[in-house]
Amino acid sequence: MMWYDGGWGWGGWFAMAVFLVLFWALIIAGVIALVRYLTGTHHHQQPGTRPPSGEPRGGSQRAEALLAERFARGEIDEDEYRRRLTVLREHS
Repeated sequence: MMWYDGGWGWGGWFAMAVFLVLFWALIIAGVIALVRYLTGTHHHQQPGTRPPSGEPRGGSQRAEALLAERFARGEIDEDEYRRRLTVLREHS
């Protein structure tokens, strides 16, 4: 009787089930990562970088909106707001 002499018992079946689930989880994660890589959804711009076309990525509009929020909250006065807005518009 070969089945009882060197068998793993229930612990072996449990370990095999866990490893099988981990194996398929890694396969599925790999497929998802490959699809995301091939479709280009993994590309994230670093702050301060520009897209390949050379056009600003909307950073100027976002900067102006943040500046307006700071002015509205009273963090900066009107003179500083206008000075910084002028600098932003000159550089974009």
